[in-house]
Amino acid sequence: MNKSYLLALALHIGVAGFAQPTNMLVTSAEVDNILKGTYTASVYNAAVVITDPGVISAGLVNEISPDSLKKTLFALKGFRNRNSGSDTVSSSFGIGAARRWVYNKFMQYSAANDNRLRPAYLQFDLNMCGATRHRNIMAVLPGRQVADKSVILIEAHIDSRCESLCDIGCNAFGIEDNATGTALVLELARVLSQYTFNNTIVFAITTGEEQGTDGALALATYFRNANISVKAVNNNDVSGGVFCGHTSSAPGCPFYGNIDSTALRIFSLGGFNSPHKQWARYVKLEYQEQVSNLVSVPTDIQIMTNEDRTGRGGDHQPFRSKGYTAVRFTAANENGNANIGPGYIDRQHSLRDSLGIDKDGDGIEDSLYVSVNYLARNALINGTSMAMAALSPDTVTLIPELITQNRVGIQLSSTSPQPAYRIAVRSLTNDWDTVYTITGKTTDTIAVPYGSNSTFFISAAAVNNEGVESLFSTEYTITLQNVVLALADTPFVQQHHPPAYSLKLLQNKPNPFDESTMITILSGTDLFYDRAWVSIADLSGRTIKRIKILLRKGVNEVSFNHGYGSLHGVYVYTLFIDGLPVQSRKMVLGK
Repeated sequence: MNKSYLLALALHIGVAGFAQPTNMLVTSAEVDNILKGTYTASVYNAAVVITDPGVISAGLVNEISPDSLKKTLFALKGFRNRNSGSDTVSSSFGIGAARRWVYNKFMQYSAANDNRLRPAYLQFDLNMCGATRHRNIMAVLPGRQVADKSVILIEAHIDSRCESLCDIGCNAFGIEDNATGTALVLELARVLSQYTFNNTIVFAITTGEEQGTDGALALATYFRNANISVKAVNNNDVSGGVFCGHTSSAPGCPFYGNIDSTALRIFSLGGFNSPHKQWARYVKLEYQEQVSNLVSVPTDIQIMTNEDRTGRGGDHQPFRSKGYTAVRFTAANENGNANIGPGYIDRQHSLRDSLGIDKDGDGIEDSLYVSVNYLARNALINGTSMAMAALSPDTVTLIPELITQNRVGIQLSSTSPQPAYRIAVRSLTNDWDTVYTITGKTTDTIAVPYGSNSTFFISAAAVNNEGVESLFSTEYTITLQNVVLALADTPFVQQHHPPAYSLKLLQNKPNPFDESTMITILSGTDLFYDRAWVSIADLSGRTIKRIKILLRKGVNEVSFNHGYGSLHGVYVYTLFIDGLPVQSRKMVLGK
């Protein structure tokens, strides 16, 4: 989805705003009950129960198959046009044939694994490109316990498009966007359905992303209306390409022709105390600790600052808007920014988004535009995070207290005592700097690796007998200076002769930067809530951008994205209150 999509909204908007999916219906009562947690878990027992996290991690490494992914890409290419409004009757052309093929693949994987993977459609009504009834395809792998009814969701959109949003007859192969994501989800359904997890895992293939993330909105709305709890959502979109096009939506893709098959971007909303960023960090931690030592080609997981690329969107956003933790996995490089118009020659959102080149003339592409090996590595990262989350205990509650200049006291509580706990600390970066392990106790002190007058964030997770971490708790913030500032409303707030308002403009992170950067402001008051701006200027004093910030007591963050192709150099950012400058710092654009 991109800015030019606004031109097509006449197909989609009524006088009251965006049209909404209606009449959501799960076509299987069995699947509906599993999603709601009203089922007998023993009915879905595997003949051989495998729950060991080490065995599952090794299984993911060994069983995710580039060849299997390649076969799926060829099959999806064969339907030629998967536009949301395309044919639903043909057995070989259009969205209907494609979704029936996906449903049958779920059935095939289920039959190979004690019929434990249960497929269904989520049907909904909405006018998209002239078609009024649509279907997402999903399959659920029931968890072995129903005390915690939370599910883990992995999804990707299957619909494709050519240059025209509603061209239902063109060769809209949509390989990079998004046969790759669809293939990834199907591959994980194939591999993970042989294992047993505590929580239910949902594999979903949505429609209507190109028309405005409508299939994902229908699924998120169904979940919310049915009060279904979701631990986390992994959205996979543009997952297998490695070649940088002439254009690309920032941040990413440094120059035309660049090849990157070892980096993966995870986009999510927010900064401090964002459950979405916490989940992205969990994904990275599980990959590093569970499987990175088992792979021959490691992946550099990049936790991005913004929720998506500049001017773009995806299926994670409807889930986030409904209150669910959700992130987007996207390849490091993209072939195009999808801004269709004169001179646009890249593949994304065009009939050129095809499978590859037939070099030997036998009618079969033998040089692919996407990398199935790279796609397999992305599938491994997704699958590892989902598997560990589906085996994990409940999240712990953390209360931190600054004891000395560089030691923090920890108090932990959880619904049931666990043999170990993990404490994650980070500075103003998107990544955790250090993750500590505490065993056999619920109180402790840890030394933090930060100098005086610095700010850091701290959170915790419980670890069960199998060594699997829970999702991490809410974040708390601590500042190492004469004034000890903790997250507002926590029991351990200690303030020793604070200044009147405790306003502090922190150094942006990362710095230098070549994509996006986060500007953080600490405030000891709500007094300036709607009276603050951050201004970015060049060294001549010319204002580049002004950003309104609602300044609450505690930690406040604002993202600055320089835009694709901007000039590098040194800039000055300034906090203004009531039009008057308060504090300024320098930032460096360009690494």
